Amino acid sequence: MRSTLVDPVSPSSEVTTGLALMFLSVMVSPLIDIFAKLAVVTVPSAEVTAGRFIVQALCMLPIVIWRRSFTDFSWRQSLFHAIRGLIITVSMISFVTTLKYMAVADAIAIFFVEPIIVTILGGLFLQETIGWRRYTACGVGFFGAMLIIQPSFEEVGYIALLPVVTALCIAVFVLMTRVLSHREDPWSMQFQMGIWGLLFCAILLFIGEGSGSDLFDPVMPVGSAWFYVAGVGAMAAIAGIFGVYAYRAAPASTLAPLQYFEIVSATIFAWLVFGDFPDALKWLGIMIIIASGLYILWRERRFASNPVSDTSKVTLAP
Repeated sequence: MRSTLVDPVSPSSEVTTGLALMFLSVMVSPLIDIFAKLAVVTVPSAEVTAGRFIVQALCMLPIVIWRRSFTDFSWRQSLFHAIRGLIITVSMISFVTTLKYMAVADAIAIFFVEPIIVTILGGLFLQETIGWRRYTACGVGFFGAMLIIQPSFEEVGYIALLPVVTALCIAVFVLMTRVLSHREDPWSMQFQMGIWGLLFCAILLFIGEGSGSDLFDPVMPVGSAWFYVAGVGAMAAIAGIFGVYAYRAAPASTLAPLQYFEIVSATIFAWLVFGDFPDALKWLGIMIIIASGLYILWRERRFASNPVSDTSKVTLAP
């Protein structure tokens, strides 16, 4: 079923703003994973996820009150936010669990099938126009990501499939955010998502208490683990708000390729924190990603300023 909430092509200034906000979002996002990898050493995945939602909701609450965003709440909207909360909970637990066994860059490299999924779904369900140049840039960026890290299923087994689960969940989440961002305040959206996500995590932790599971059996964080869990939530709040405003300003299929920049910042942060320095092949991949991303920036700005000159567009949705 396609959404009927499809806006006309955004003005050039709005598209440029959306691109800039998405770039900031993907540069901050890997810090969520860095803090999560540090936390999951001693804290179960579901508890790290719950901590993220608690901190995220607390960060949003004063702003939601100040902006009086509670007036946007409705039972109908709450159903959509509950679905978003469930989706983000599944994706977060899957990815946090992955980080316990895999390097940050490895996990993100597998996860980067997500922008391609978003681009395709954006055309099918949101009727967003997609051109062959954008598809080519997505393919080039994906190739660059694979050059950075070539995941080995022999080393981690089924754990290597969890980032794919995360990618599918996030793709659906992004498209829902795209639709909902035109209905209500972005701060309210982030707050409600955190509340629903926390509720789902609480249910999982209650069921898992005493099970001995490193996913669902809750423990009391000790020492720096408190800081790591709080860091996950704080970075998620910052990156999330940037993302919401980005998708309000520009089409999902326009912004999706820029998410490849996340592998660049993830590689840098992983090197600084864990000492995982990229080899020559990885640096080649990084350069390819940067080149494809810069091309997308140039291409979209050119098209936004002169849409009639672009004859390469094709619409996936009839």
